[in-house]
Amino acid sequence: MPQSRFFSQCDPELRSPGKRWLVAGLGNPGLPGTRHSVGMAVLGQLARRLGVAESWARDSRCAADLALAALGDAQLVLLRPRRLMNVNGRSVARAAELFGLTAEEVYLVHDELDKPLGKLALKLGGSARGHNGVRSCISCLNSSAMPRLRVGIGRPTHPSAIQAYVLSCFSPEEQVLLPPLLDRATDLLLDHIRARSQGPSSGP
Repeated sequence: MPQSRFFSQCDPELRSPGKRWLVAGLGNPGLPGTRHSVGMAVLGQLARRLGVAESWARDSRCAADLALAALGDAQLVLLRPRRLMNVNGRSVARAAELFGLTAEEVYLVHDELDKPLGKLALKLGGSARGHNGVRSCISCLNSSAMPRLRVGIGRPTHPSAIQAYVLSCFSPEEQVLLPPLLDRATDLLLDHIRARSQGPSSGP
């Protein structure tokens, strides 16, 4: 999608008549396939499911790749930050500002050390639980109300190995589990967003 055409779709007067939601896949740009960037992998699967996998466009205003997708009467803004995980929140907050969205209308998708690979949980607000990307989003949005899809990646035996663990790629055995995991994560997101889009308010 040409950038000029993409940017024109961000104008308030072209807003979808239904609800609009921002879905951000947290991770590190340039490190696809790592455990820490599994949120971006979910966004890739979400874009494929919604038929916009070829529509990603770089938006320099929020330092991110964006894609717009329809979900019934609602519109989804898919976002993959081009900043490092620890400052992902700057991209998410700027995009929320550009699209006129509140923190409650922003979904964060990220890795979760405290859940084994294959486990998913949709958390409605709360603390960052030690996740630097979520902490950055809370700080930049000045809110902890964002719904979060936590994608389990498991935790290494030794705490000293955590940094190397999250920045490494999934093992061959783990990669077998990824396709169905990404499908289930996409299903969970879409079901939750559909339910909220049909509700009387934007609250979780």
